[in-house]
Amino acid sequence: QVQVVESGGGSMQPGGSLRLSCTASRISFSLYFMGWYRQAPGKQRELVEGITSGGTTNYADSVKGRFTISRDNAKNTVYLQKNSLTSEDTAVYYCNVRHEQLDINYWGQGTQVTVSS
Repeated sequence: QVQVVESGGGSMQPGGSLRLSCTASRISFSLYFMGWYRQAPGKQRELVEGITSGGTTNYADSVKGRFTISRDNAKNTVYLQKNSLTSEDTAVYYCNVRHEQLDINYWGQGTQVTVSS
């Protein structure tokens, strides 16, 4: 059974940094697009940023210049480095694992990130 597990969430003051990790097991990781989504209270889930198997990245305008996504195929892990955090970044962050050619899609359970003073 495929498992997608996020870690690294927590509470942070504005201006701080945090790194999220997502590890997916029992898949051919290098064939999958990896995406970080977030859902704030009362809002729809949105794509924060993603990275293809080839390393191409895309970012939401709200995080450009502040967040950086990367992946380590040898460790089946994708990372999200978050800098210059603001209260607007408070949300549950979800990892999405999506096969780039087949209709296969997995979600993690989510990790809470809270930014407040």
